[in-house]
Amino acid sequence: MKEYKQVILVRQDLKLPKGKLCSQVGHACVEALFRSDKNVIKEWRDQGMPKIVLKVKDEQELLKFNQKAKDNRLVTALIIDAGKTTLEPGTKTCVGIGPDISEKINALVIDLKLL
Repeated sequence: MKEYKQVILVRQDLKLPKGKLCSQVGHACVEALFRSDKNVIKEWRDQGMPKIVLKVKDEQELLKFNQKAKDNRLVTALIIDAGKTTLEPGTKTCVGIGPDISEKINALVIDLKLL
């Protein structure tokens, strides 16, 4: 049986307040889910919807991993803040990847640290 997971990458240089961080991660999780294949979603849900939040250092690294994920045919969702609270409009905060097969995602993010 294939194992599935979802990963959310969060920029550390923004030093987001906890509430803002949580909302941005939620946006990434949901938006990536909306873009995913229904069969993959079902498998992922049946396995308990595993997800991991990892940190990247800055916008450049965030965009690098977003592109690598796309190049590996993984679903991504780049979250860009509207700027209504703590951030400037257009700030790229995080990226949701998957859900997809864990091995495929692990190969991409193996060196990143947990948030």
